[in-house]
This record gives sequence, C-alpha cells and structure tokens, in this order.
Amino acid sequence: MKTPLKIILRILLFVILTIISQIGGVVYVVSLIISKHWNKKRPLKTFIIFISLYLCSTLLIVPHIAPLFGREQVKNTTKIKPTNYATVLLNRNYVKPELNTLLSQTATALKKTPIEIHYLDANFPFINSFPLLPHLSHNDGKKIDISLIYQTEHGKITNTQKSVSGYGVFEGPKYNEYNQIDVCLKSGHLQYDFPKYLTLGSINKDLIFSKKGTKKLIKSLLSNQKLGKIFIEPHLKSRMNLSHNKIRYQGCKAVRHDDHIHIQLK
Repeated sequence: MKTPLKIILRILLFVILTIISQIGGVVYVVSLIISKHWNKKRPLKTFIIFISLYLCSTLLIVPHIAPLFGREQVKNTTKIKPTNYATVLLNRNYVKPELNTLLSQTATALKKTPIEIHYLDANFPFINSFPLLPHLSHNDGKKIDISLIYQTEHGKITNTQKSVSGYGVFEGPKYNEYNQIDVCLKSGHLQYDFPKYLTLGSINKDLIFSKKGTKKLIKSLLSNQKLGKIFIEPHLKSRMNLSHNKIRYQGCKAVRHDDHIHIQLK
C-alpha cells in the first residue's frame, strides 16, 4: 500500500511536469506503469524510463502530432535560433505556421546585418487556451518572445545574452525616462518584475543594450503585414524613438518587457 505522502509527491510531480512541458505529466504516468511491470530491479529505473520516453516523445513524436493542432516547431536557421535550448526540450517552441513565416521573412530582411533572431518562449504544441506559465497569453500558437539585441562596449553587435535563460536581466529606465516599473510595483502588482528570479544566472555582464540593433529588429518586424502587436516597455519604446501603433504596452497585470520583446500575429 502506497503511503499518502508518496501519492501526494507523485501527484505534485505530475502537475509540475505538466506545467513546464505540457506532456511531462503524461509521460511520467506511462513511466510509472512501465516501471511497475518491468520486474528487473535497477537503480533509478523509473527515472531512466521517464527520460528515455520524454526525449523520444519531445524530439520524435510530438513534432509530427502538433500539426494536427495547427502548430509546428519554430524553424531554426542560421538567423533564427533558440536563446536557450531548454525552450526546445520543454516543448515551448511551437507556433502557427504563419508565425514561422513572419520570423523567416524578418530574418531575410536582416540578412545583410549581423542581427539574429533569438527566440524565447512561444507556445506548447497542443490545445488552445492551455496555459504556458508564467505567461498570460502564450496559449494559441500566435505569440513568441524574442531576445533584445546587445553590443560590446566598442559598439559591435553581438548575439549573446545577459542571462542563461534569456529572461530577467532588465534594461531599466534611465533617470530621465518614464518609469512604468515603479508605477506597477507601487500599485501592488508585485509580480511585475518576477522574471528577475528566472535568469538561471547572469552572464556577459559587460554587454550593452543596443538601441540601434534592437530598433532595426523591431522595424523589420513592423514591416510584416502578419504582425499584430509588439509589447515592450514604454521607456525602451521612447529611447528608440518608436511610435508605431502596433507597439503596445502590456499592462501591469503582466510582467515587465525590458528584458525581451513579445510579438504576436493578428
């Protein structure tokens, strides 16, 4: 007879794996069933079965099923790459085909520049309205986050980032810029700068936000008719002298957008 604690831990693990990867919970249950019926006693038997099934599912099976739900993996090229490969391993890199087209066309527009598109969280492969936490709206295949562009202290564009995850190292407002972050935090929206806990470590601390490079990326995105909206913090929009009506503010109920750019289809 299983102890109540063991059952609770298994339920908790199922929930966590489902939240972070969508398919992880189901794979975990299948792993438990296989482990129970596999009589050989081996160290970490269930863990080994889970990892094997999960990688097989994520890399070989899910990409072929996702199109039935109208989604596909972000297509990697020399100009389009994940900022962190955990995004791929956790099935958070699925989009509608139209969004892949938008990214591809933007990459083509940037082909004569050193700027690359480094993407962060997009959507899960299955089921509209299934939440991709901690995001509020990445649940329909139409959204994806893109890293900011940085440069060296000598002004050379680089495609490296300032955090391991790609999130959480902010390009905050300067003393003479409007501070929306303070407004949100003082109004009680304490989750607003939550991504600072999601960096997985800060790196490349000498890099500088590239106003020119990020502006070029955003203007290339804006030139595409498939684009619906871009979310970025007001102080960065002002700093880059951008005024397009597709550049919006996401609101205090979301999280701050001065560590990445959010784009979505119409």
